[in-house]
Parts: sequence; C-alpha cells; structure tokens
Amino acid sequence: MNTILYPSQTTSSFKGWLVRPLAWRVTPSAIVLGAIVLLSLGLHLYNIQSIGDSNTYYTAAVKSMLQSWHNFFFVSAEPGGSVSVDKPPLGLWIETAFAAVLGVSGFSVVLPNILAGVLSVLLLYHLVKRHFGVGAGLIAALVLTVTPVSLAADRNNTIDSMLILSMLLAAWAFIKATESNSLRYLFLGAFLVGLGFNIKMLQAFLPLPAFYAYYLFGSKTEWKRKVLNLGLASLLLAVVSLAWMVAVDLTPADQRPYVGGSAGNSEMELAFGYNGLNRLVGLSRSAAQPGNTQNIMSNIPDGNGIGADDGAGFPPPNPGGGFPPPTTGMNQGSGFQPPQPPLGGMPGGGGPGMQDIGEKSALRFFKTPMAKEMSWLLPFALISIFLAAFSGKIHLPLVSEQHKSLVLWGGWLLTCLVFFSAAGFFHNYYLATLSPALAAMVGIGFASFTKLMEHKRWLVVLGLCTSAAATLAFQLYLVSQMGLNGIWVWLASSPFILAAATFLVVFVRIRNQVVWEKKQVILFRLANILVLLSMVVIPAVWSVRTVVSGTSNMLPAAFSGDNSVNGHFPDGGRNAPPGPGNNFGVVNESTLTYLQENTKDIKYLLAVPSANMGDELVLKTGRPVLFMGGFNGSDIVVDSSDLAKLVADGDLRYVLYGGMQPGPSGTNTDVSDWLKSSCQVVSVKEQSTGKNPGMRGEGGSLLYQCGNL
Repeated sequence: MNTILYPSQTTSSFKGWLVRPLAWRVTPSAIVLGAIVLLSLGLHLYNIQSIGDSNTYYTAAVKSMLQSWHNFFFVSAEPGGSVSVDKPPLGLWIETAFAAVLGVSGFSVVLPNILAGVLSVLLLYHLVKRHFGVGAGLIAALVLTVTPVSLAADRNNTIDSMLILSMLLAAWAFIKATESNSLRYLFLGAFLVGLGFNIKMLQAFLPLPAFYAYYLFGSKTEWKRKVLNLGLASLLLAVVSLAWMVAVDLTPADQRPYVGGSAGNSEMELAFGYNGLNRLVGLSRSAAQPGNTQNIMSNIPDGNGIGADDGAGFPPPNPGGGFPPPTTGMNQGSGFQPPQPPLGGMPGGGGPGMQDIGEKSALRFFKTPMAKEMSWLLPFALISIFLAAFSGKIHLPLVSEQHKSLVLWGGWLLTCLVFFSAAGFFHNYYLATLSPALAAMVGIGFASFTKLMEHKRWLVVLGLCTSAAATLAFQLYLVSQMGLNGIWVWLASSPFILAAATFLVVFVRIRNQVVWEKKQVILFRLANILVLLSMVVIPAVWSVRTVVSGTSNMLPAAFSGDNSVNGHFPDGGRNAPPGPGNNFGVVNESTLTYLQENTKDIKYLLAVPSANMGDELVLKTGRPVLFMGGFNGSDIVVDSSDLAKLVADGDLRYVLYGGMQPGPSGTNTDVSDWLKSSCQVVSVKEQSTGKNPGMRGEGGSLLYQCGNL
C-alpha cells in the first residue's frame, strides 16, 4: 500500500522534496542550483572568442587608464587627455583592475561583467528563497539565466552587469533593514545604490522607489522615524553618488579632460542632462552647438594624461557634427574611410545595432524589435503581480510576503516598464535592468500558484495553465515575427501539452478523494515542472542562439532572428552594413606604419573626428589619438586655434578629416577652413592605402599633414 498524503500536505511535500537530504547530505535543490550555475557559466563562456575586443571604445579607455593615475581617475579614453568617457568611473575602474592583472583584451574587460552576471543569479536565488522557498528561488535563478538581454550584456564591457549586481545587493540591504528595523542596513542600501550611480548614473535609481516603498510600508518602525531614516539615507545617497562628479567639476578645466557627452564640460550636466532627461524625452545633443567650444589646451593635461570620450554610442543628428568635410573632393585616393551614419539611427528609430527600440508605446515590450530582449516571460510576470495584489487584505505595515514582493519586485519591474515604454533614447541592453525583477516575479508567481493549490486545486491549476498558455502563445507569436518557424518552435509547446495531460490524469483519478497516493503526488510535481519548462524552452533557445551567433561587440543585444524583419537587421546589426558602433579598421597597416615613423617625436599619433575612428588605433599602438569630436563627433573638443597651437608646439602633425556632411547645427566650419588653408593632403605616393571594402556610402576622409616633417 502506497503512503497517502492529505491535500493540505501536497504543496509542502512538493517543496519538501527539494530540501530533503540525499547522499552525503546533498539536497535536490543544491543539485538543481549547481546545474543552473553551470548553465549560466556555460552560456557566458561559450564562443567567448567572438567578442573580440568587445566594445572597443571602452576597451581603449581601459588601455589608456592603465597609463597614468590621472587617466585612471578621470576615466579618459585615449592617452592624450582630450576628453573623458561619458560614464562615471566605478565600472571602468573595476575593468581596469582586471586588465592590470590579465592584460588588456576583450576577455579581461568582459570578465568582471561575466562574474557579476553569475553572482547575480546566485544572489537572486537567495533573495527570493528567503521568503518564498527554494522552488521559487530556483525558478527565479533559472529565468534570469535564460534571459537573452542579460546574457548579451554580461558578455560585453558596457558595465550594466556590474550595475545590476549592485542593485541586487542594495535590494538585500533594504530587505534586511525592513526585517530588522536597522538603520545600519538602510544606510548600507543607500550606499550601494550610490555605488550603482557611479557605474551608470541615473539608471541606478530606477528601482529606488521600490526600495524606499518596501522599507516605508514594510518596516514596523514608527512612521515619523521611518521618514526621518529615509531622509538621512537619501543624504548619504547624494553624497556617495555625487562625490566623484563634484570632484571632477571642481577640477580646473586645464587640468582634466573635457567631459565627453556634456554640452558645458560638466559631469553634473552630463548626468542630469544627456544621461538623464534626454533619455526620457529622446533627445541627443546636437554636435556643433554654438557656444559649446572648449579650448583644447584647457582639456589636455601636461605630460601623458589621458582622455577619452562620450561612450554612450548614441548617434547625434549628424555623426560628423561640428566637423564638416573639406570641399576638395571625396577620398582622393587617400584610402581612409570614415564610419557612416547608421540606418535609422535617429533617436527612437531602428538601425543596425544602434537604437532598435521601436516607437514609444505602452505595448513596446510586446512588439518587435524590443520584445526579443527580455519579454519572453513578461505575461506571466504581470499575471504574478496581479495575483500578489489580490492575494489578501492589505495591512500597514505590510505583513503578507506576497504584498511585500509586490512592492519590491513588482515595483522595480513596473517602474522600469513605464520608464522604458516612454523613453526615446536608450539601447537594448539597458533592458537588462528589468531582468532580476521579472525573474523574481516569475518565481514568486509560480510559488503562489502552487501554494493556492492546497485549497482550490481545479481552479488554481486552470489559472496556472491559462497563464502559461498565454505566455507560450506570446512566445510563439514573437518567434514568428522574428522570422523563425522551424519545427523546434512548435516542439517547444510539447512540455505544456504533457503538463495539461498529466494534470488531467491526476484529477480524473483522484476526483473527490480526500487522500492522495504517493504516485499521484509525483505526477503532480511532474506536471508543475512541465508547465515551467514549457515557458523557459524558447527563451533558453534564444539565449543559446544569442551566444552561438555572437553578440554585437559595440552594443550588445539579443539574437534577432534569421531574417531582417520590418526593416530591422538580425543579430543586433551584426550582419548589417558597418556604421558607428561596428568595429573596423580606419587605417591599414602600411598607413599606420607611416604615421608611427613620422610621429616618433610627436605627442599625438593622429587627430580624428571621433572615437569611432580612433579607438582601435589606441588599442593597436597605445599612442594618444586626439578625438576632436568625442565619441561620435558630437562634442566640440577642439577648434582651429587649438589645432594650430598643438601643431606649433610640436604635439600634432596629422589630422584625418572629412567624409561626412555637416548637420543642421554644424556651424563650426573653422576646422575645415583651417585644414584647407594651413595643411596639405598626404599624397598617395607618400603612403600605402586601401579602401575598406565593407563600408557603405561614397564619402571618404583625407589625411592632412600640418607643419613640416
């Protein structure tokens, strides 16, 4: 006779088998968690050679930061000190530390992000498990592991992975502060959010309303005391967040690089303007803004300081910005080919590997091209939020763990959904910020469904199956929109069919029985697992395709299908015609040799319109390369008088220029006029050249020699 279990024991038995010790006190939950971690490591490391130098802009910055403490502190990107990266320092400092030990390479700068991604999986498991059990924690960890955009971001050096880890650590601190009524943990949470701000600025504040609300409505401390505590924590947060920025802004301009991406050479303006409000309203700062000219001699420190540029990777209205081309022909045999404007690269538009984010809409996350990044399980997560909201009567301070999860994880998820639905100026990989909250709500929702089965078995099973079916139907629809309709897509629904059949068998056999047999409990467990598998198969396959196909080196994104859909390029633009954000050589080896030989006593190897055209030269040579327009030409770092002084002082001899038309605000024509009047084009006979065959467009750049050899 089989052992029988009462209905009230069904769920506890389902949970209990995960923590029941097996041989050597190893539990099934430990085995499953180990498998998830191994899966995460495998996905992160497989085909890792495809990343190359990763985002060459940031990798070049790391190489430059290793050359001096001045470069390191100001996160400069080229060893000449012309302009800084448009991000705060902490993430790049960590990458530089790894590169100092392992050497500068794509892998060394990506490694801390991979480690942060794997640690985030473990930390999310711990946070969800402490209130909802090991089953919910394992599901959350699995969902985060197979979220494509998180995987793509982790395999890149764009530092979002370290930001997400800091967010999860802050969530842990706020949970501890709420449970223990401890001011110490509250301050720790604020401190960790401040560290996140020093990784990606205001992006770190997206879950902050959820953290504050969780403490305010969950802590049993007296209300006035809680408000006062949050005020003190906010003060600490402001100090930690702004300390480095204030230090930079208070440093005289002639002793530091120009602040890349800012209109007024200010970190404060960068954080709350270009990296703040502009992201929401969808504005990119136009290049050549009248009155933005900053004397380069105040931006280049004495000695071998460094400067980099603007690292957002957002194309301005005119990528050439304030550096209009010379009017003396196109290419003229020079062999130099500049980056071309991205297809549809305007804010809010699509383009190969650039801003493939669709239009502002409440349905943005349910449509291509954005839905492929992290929306695969979003329907189930939203249903889980609804389930938590109506799980019982709300009491203040909050008592129910469902209601607390609604505030913390649901608040985090909904805040990000609202922001990115309305924002017009961001990259796909920013959506990795949502992934932990989405994964947590999926795990919590599944645990909530399972718990409710104790009392309303048929109704709850119907609700779980309906939720899973809706999620699976959305996944199948999305896959078809991305151009994939193979047999594997439809085979992915087989676990759900088996789950439904298993549930039916169980309930037909027990009908109105008061007791459950052991084999019926096992079937019940199996049906729950199959429901879960039915929802994670397609995102898991999509994550594998993201890894196998290789991720966009400059701007990571999830796999985009086998065909171009609705004008959007597959693979995040990896197969699209090259443009800003795609790596390619600006000069060939013979030309580089020519420049090296003729600049041995010169500070700058070359001056180029943007970091897009110079970062690979920094990686190859370690030499200063003057980024005249910052990352993509939108900063006015130099004018003609600056260039003339550099030439007169013997710091600059060659300028690569032209090939792009001035934009609406391209009024800074003095550089072009000065080059034509004061410099000469290097003839074909003086250098070996060759066109880059992968470039689109007709325009080319000219190599100018200024001064005498």
